[in-house]
Amino acid sequence: MGGSRMIKTRCLERFLEFDDGQLANELFGPQGENLRRIGERCGVSAQSRGSKVILAAEDEAGLSVAESALIQLYGQLRAGRKVYPQDVERALTVLSREPSAQLEEVFREEVFAVAPRRTVAPKSQNQRVYLEAVRSSDLTFGIGPAGTGKTYLAVAMAVQALTSRQVQRLILTRPAVEAGEKLGFLPGDLAEKINPYLRPLYDALHDLLDFRRVQDMLATGVIEVAPLAFMRGRTLNEAFIILDEAQNTTPEQMKMFLTRLGFGSKAVVTGDVTQIDLPSHAKSGLVQAVKVLDGVEGVSFIHFNDADVIRHPLVGRIVQAYERSETAAGRR
Repeated sequence: MGGSRMIKTRCLERFLEFDDGQLANELFGPQGENLRRIGERCGVSAQSRGSKVILAAEDEAGLSVAESALIQLYGQLRAGRKVYPQDVERALTVLSREPSAQLEEVFREEVFAVAPRRTVAPKSQNQRVYLEAVRSSDLTFGIGPAGTGKTYLAVAMAVQALTSRQVQRLILTRPAVEAGEKLGFLPGDLAEKINPYLRPLYDALHDLLDFRRVQDMLATGVIEVAPLAFMRGRTLNEAFIILDEAQNTTPEQMKMFLTRLGFGSKAVVTGDVTQIDLPSHAKSGLVQAVKVLDGVEGVSFIHFNDADVIRHPLVGRIVQAYERSETAAGRR
């Protein structure tokens, strides 16, 4: 029970007491935000009194999820792991789907710690499977909506491979045409034209590595961030290669990219097939690759869904509010 004990139980009500008041306060969150969120998501009344929590509900399933989430998250705190709002959200999502799930297993696998302030770990079962696939496969496809960690986790795995000398260089690439825009119509020289398309990849790198170290690696070519067109005609050996926003590749571009893979290299392809920005007459290389490469040895496909989206709790509430508004407007 991770240092917690149930001191009284009766139908549709739970009384929990935690043995460390400071950790209990961390668990409940600033102004009780985590506790309030657990109550809202599970449909229970959650009241704290010191290090005690009183849970009450009309639904046994929601009550059990709230109780399990509190006990297991407290266990994570006792083990020395910080619990952030997104961890609470992930715990509730996992336990709602699988009440017997062990959060320790979900949170246990840390990809790597690049600095004392930054540790990367899977937040869902699909993220865990994704990381395992990247480790074991030469080519992995991560397909799903924005916010599921497809690109960020891929960059994290790539940085780990680079810093542990499993590969000699890291190559990050994206197609440089989105939402119908053409590079020639953008201001500036070529570097300035393509930079906005590659900015999300730079952001991930700077979040995982010291800024100066990233700049040094970019200057020496150890890390390369380039538009997809720059991959043509190359053979990439001992490299970790990530193709991001792959839904915006044509079949010809996708085939070109996949045939760049050299000895000792690993590739990850990420994209969202519901957000294709190609002209209406063009086919998506990612959609075709899913069909063509199905069953090919050494290729893994991981499909993410809305349950894997990691959002700030406020963003989640904003999305829900808009969905309710759009539903109401549709009814009218």
